[in-house]
Amino acid sequence: MINQTQQRCRAITIRSLVFLLMLITPVSVLGAELPENLNWISNNEEPLFADPQAKQGGIYRLYIESFPLTMRTVGPDSNGSFRGWLLGNAMSLVDMHPDTRKRTPALATAWAYGDDNKTVYFKLDKRARWSDGEPCTAADFTFMIEMMRSKNITAPWYNDFYTNTIAGVTVYDDYTISVQTVTEHNPEELIDYVNLGPAPRHFYNGSIPEDYVKRYNWRPEPTLGPYHVGDFKKGKYVTLEKTENWWGYANRYYQHRYNVEAIILNVIRDNDIALKHFHKGDLDSFPMLFPSLWHNKAKGELYDKGYIRKAWLFNQTPQGAGGIWLNLNVPLLQDINVRQGIAHSLNFDKMIEQVLMGDYVRMQNFGSGHGKYDDPSIRAPKYDIEKAISSFEAAGFTTLGPDGIRVNSDNQRLSIELTYLTAMHNPRVVVLKEEAKKCGLDIELKLIDGATGFKALLEKNFQATLLSMSSSLIPHYWEYFHSANAKTQTNNFTGYKDEEMDKLIDAYDDEFDIDVKASLSHQIEQKIHDSYTVIPGYAVPFSRAAYWRWVRLPENLGPALSDDITDAAGMGYGLFWIDKEMQEETHKAMKSGKVFKPVTTVDKRFLDVP
Repeated sequence: MINQTQQRCRAITIRSLVFLLMLITPVSVLGAELPENLNWISNNEEPLFADPQAKQGGIYRLYIESFPLTMRTVGPDSNGSFRGWLLGNAMSLVDMHPDTRKRTPALATAWAYGDDNKTVYFKLDKRARWSDGEPCTAADFTFMIEMMRSKNITAPWYNDFYTNTIAGVTVYDDYTISVQTVTEHNPEELIDYVNLGPAPRHFYNGSIPEDYVKRYNWRPEPTLGPYHVGDFKKGKYVTLEKTENWWGYANRYYQHRYNVEAIILNVIRDNDIALKHFHKGDLDSFPMLFPSLWHNKAKGELYDKGYIRKAWLFNQTPQGAGGIWLNLNVPLLQDINVRQGIAHSLNFDKMIEQVLMGDYVRMQNFGSGHGKYDDPSIRAPKYDIEKAISSFEAAGFTTLGPDGIRVNSDNQRLSIELTYLTAMHNPRVVVLKEEAKKCGLDIELKLIDGATGFKALLEKNFQATLLSMSSSLIPHYWEYFHSANAKTQTNNFTGYKDEEMDKLIDAYDDEFDIDVKASLSHQIEQKIHDSYTVIPGYAVPFSRAAYWRWVRLPENLGPALSDDITDAAGMGYGLFWIDKEMQEETHKAMKSGKVFKPVTTVDKRFLDVP
């Protein structure tokens, strides 16, 4: 499914061409003839990664910190954390194998590349059904294009991408389509661009109304994935129900996965309270990425007696941009000397050592794990009091106030407000605040609850923020740094605008040759580094969790690209299962005093593997 972490081509000449194409080319071409001699790929030979011992059934109980602001996946307020659960059940034409990274069938049973470097042909799986029982056909793909181009969804990014990057969908019959991009791409990227997910035409009665945002705010779409939104109560919980006789099990890659019958997401706004619910047995698993949880709180009688287990998987997932983002709409932050001073005032190394117990690693660039696209020569600004002071003085903050904070000739204090989205980050931002004060910088801390806080970031209602974004295997820059996206409700959080950067990003998005594209990526990363708009923070190259012993995991905890071994924060690979017999056994043991062997599993198969 294409989302805001995926990218598009942007040259101005292409925009003009697309406009002309849209005047003469419909969204779909009906009755077209399929080219002869296509080399169809089905790839049903990749190794399976699910455990054949997995059992179906059981209720999986988790928590979310805030209730979603909408059940839509596009439009205002849709880019919150709950979106991961919705998109995880949306499905697209092909999947990527999480170990070999080769493409495997999903909604398409086979695919073939055209000879124009713009077109990929797909044979749709005739077994695919929406969760309401309706078949998924070519009409759902053409409708998706119509929907994403509609102004009624109030989603400019999608309007733009599905107009200026996706040229259209051609229909050959109900179960055969092709998807075309506007410009040429190498096969590695082309399959990403055209890997569309459909929209249920029947659900929208074939059109997107003007009041789409309001009408469908609380009407979740039917899904093609294993689960769909069932019962929910605003502010309290959301239930994801298993789709009866899910069609996907006909696909060998989906067998023995997505095993539980329902997932209940209870709203618990405080992580400490949520952990207490977990230890009481009200929640089945708990994510343990935070070192303070893993080292300090995931211990005690329940763990020593083997009722709760722990697991740690080192992975190879690409790391998205993370760190401190500075809003260039704030007058103070428009001065690059101030931004540079802030960069040298942030002691991430001390934060990692003291608060994160050395588990995380310092991010050096705008993301990592992208292979040749990353420039290894770029290093994050180090905490340096002298350099920070020199930069602040160059910005006019030459005097120390009585509280140790620098002021300029207008008696303006050197102060920024740092917005962060979870109370779990309190100890981290406190370290940054105290260390920055040594440089004469005051950081005022502002905690805003997850969904509400992220909305504030999208609307640019912040000065600085501690934020980490997801990433794909190939880095994407347009959404974060292109001038065309420097507006509200977009991921250009900083409001960055630069003509030279626009040209580089346009060239990067248009480039066919992978080596040339990698070189352009390095140039873009250097400009990001030199702008001091996003100060790299830390990376988390692993997934780990605590879980009651009735939650079972494969012997190998997960594949290389697994970033959530228990799917505690969104729909992942669904490799775990509930063992009802062990659940009953555990409850009886706790009453009788019986104990089990403590279990902590650490999977290092992918540690330091290139």
